Order: sequence, then structure tokens, then C-alpha cells
Amino acid sequence: MTSLIILIDGLGDDPIPAWNGQTPFTRAFHPGMDRLIKAGGLSQVSICEDDVVPGSLTCILRLLGVSKEMFPENRAYLELLAQNRDVSEYEMVLRCNVVSQDSSGRLVSFNGMGLSAREMEDLAGEVTSMSPDIDFIHLSGYRNLLVMNRSESVLQVQTAPPHESMGLPVEELLSELRESSLAMRVFMKETDAILRRYNHDDLIYRLYPWGASCRTEITPFEILNGMQGALVCQTEIVRGIGKALKMEVPELSYCTADIDTNIREKLAVTGAMLKKYPFVMTHFNGTDEAAHRHDYEGKADFIARIDREFIEPLLDKAEYPLRIVICGDHVTSSVTGKHTRGKGPVITAVTKSKTANPYTVESYRDIVNFLMKESDRNG
Repeated sequence: MTSLIILIDGLGDDPIPAWNGQTPFTRAFHPGMDRLIKAGGLSQVSICEDDVVPGSLTCILRLLGVSKEMFPENRAYLELLAQNRDVSEYEMVLRCNVVSQDSSGRLVSFNGMGLSAREMEDLAGEVTSMSPDIDFIHLSGYRNLLVMNRSESVLQVQTAPPHESMGLPVEELLSELRESSLAMRVFMKETDAILRRYNHDDLIYRLYPWGASCRTEITPFEILNGMQGALVCQTEIVRGIGKALKMEVPELSYCTADIDTNIREKLAVTGAMLKKYPFVMTHFNGTDEAAHRHDYEGKADFIARIDREFIEPLLDKAEYPLRIVICGDHVTSSVTGKHTRGKGPVITAVTKSKTANPYTVESYRDIVNFLMKESDRNG
């Protein structure tokens, strides 16, 4: 039997005061998910539990059968793999956000708030060829990577993630990294000068490097789980996870990593992958992005869109039984804008079953067993 996990990033949430304690999931209209709950079950589970950091890197690897001993320390290297790039053992890679600070120097956005997508592309073009010591790689929107010679002093710096540092002084957040190497110090000074021309409405734009990582080897998915698989996604870190695990990661032409993504394209590509592989993961990132922006209404609307444009057509057109899990990787709070260790909804079901077939899910291990256990693999 073919297994499909529909991973809705940051699906769980805190109760929303304006909704009398409802969450975006409970608020959203999702008859397709309700069909699956009726045929299977709904649980509340923490994927990260209390032993790993609540983030996409750790939680998605966990759901794909990777033990935490294999987890990379940071995700930048996997995001680089998503660009079909690699680094040698003598290099390293960092994430690099376009952020904005107010006139007092406090961080007010982690995603270039106030800049258009075109302006962020133009900005990236100016920075790309600026430094001979640091290779600047633009991903999309506010997301970028830096590749530079390996420096143990840079690797030891634990710069706070920008999306969890709202309201804090940017100079203090970046001070340790700035002093960790001459190349980083020069890069920050020169990019600050370039970005001044984009400042407006009391917003000052900066580049915010963080999360340095090195080349990391991970055991392939097929060796870990005894089956081949595909990962349908547009978010860089998730594509990088798929490439690191030697899974098929098909190209998507019209999808984004936010709530404006083309869900119907993901449906079509997922259908094609289900015909080729016994395991497929399809990832949606817009819920996480909306929660980071405190946009709980946008998050609920996107959950409803996934149900209407992906889950219901998938169930209506399925020609054979599917073992399905719908869950998040971690909780993303629309109240605080941060990832948490809280429990999120997990739906499990087998389609085209003549009777309800509830499956008890108490931990991420039960999800992995449900999707990939040997005894059920052939039906």
C-alpha cells in the first residue's frame, strides 16, 4: 500500500483570544480532513517532544525515519543542496535574512517588511558580486545564503534566529558574529552601506547572517526505511532534506513557500509521484509563514485551501488505497510568532477501507510505523 504524509508546516497553534480559544485548525473549514478523521482518527502529538529543537529540520527528519544522532546542527547546508550546490570540508554556509530595524535599532521584521519582492531581488543583485571572500546566494524573497571558508570561530557563534528576536537590538544580536572574523566584519559593513538606499518610512534594512553549518552526510531514505520515496515541496530546507536523503525532489514551476502557492500544481505532482513510489511526502509551508506574521486568519484560510484544492480532489480521484497522515512538524504560534514544543493535530486514515480503521498515535514513532512498517507495506 502506498503511503502519503501531507505535512502542513506549523499546523498546530496556540488558542487565539479573538476566536474565544479556537486555533486556526479548529476554525478552518476542512470537510476533506473531516472525512479522513471519520475513517481513521485524530490525535494531538508533539513531534519534537522534549529532546529536539522545534523546527522543520529536526521534526521533518524525525518523520522520515532519521534518528536525532544524524541531525545536522543547522539547516543552511541543506538549503544549499536544494540549489544543487555543495561545499567542501574546508567551507561552510550560513543563512542570511533581509531584516528591518526601527530608528532605535530594534528588530521589527525578519523578512524585509516594507520591501517588494523586486526590491529584494535588486538588493541581492547588488550584494552578489560584492565580496571576494563570501559567496552570496539569493534564494527567494528575504532568504539568502552565504558560503565562505570554514572558520571555527564563526561556527561557534550561536546568533539568535531573527524570527524569534523581534524587538531586540540588532547590533547586540549580531555583535558576536561581527567580531568572529574579519571577512564577516567587512561583509556586514559593506552591505549596511549598500542597503541604506532602500531605507524608508523609518525602516532600516540589514543583512542578518545566522545558523552556520558545514557539509553533513545523512543515511539515504531507502536504506533507513527499506523503500524509495519522493518529497514534493518548494521550501529550500525541505528540498534540501529530500536531496540529502537521496529522495526524488521534483521541480515545481508555480509554487511558492507561502500562502500564495499553487496548490493544484502540488496536487498534480503528488499524483505523479504516488504512481512511482511507495512513499510520498507533500509539504505546505504557508501556515508556518502566516503564523510567524501573527496572521492567524491567513493561516486558517490556507488550511481551508489545502483541504479544498488538495485533499478533497485527492480523495475523490484516488484509484487505490492510500495510507495517509496529515500533520505539522512543530507548532507555530500565531500569538507569539515562534515555534513551540506543543502538541498539534495528527490525522491518520486508510482510504477506500470499507470500515473505519482507527490507529492510535501517541508519538512520532507511531506515525513512522503507520507509514512505513514492514507488515503493512504491501496492503
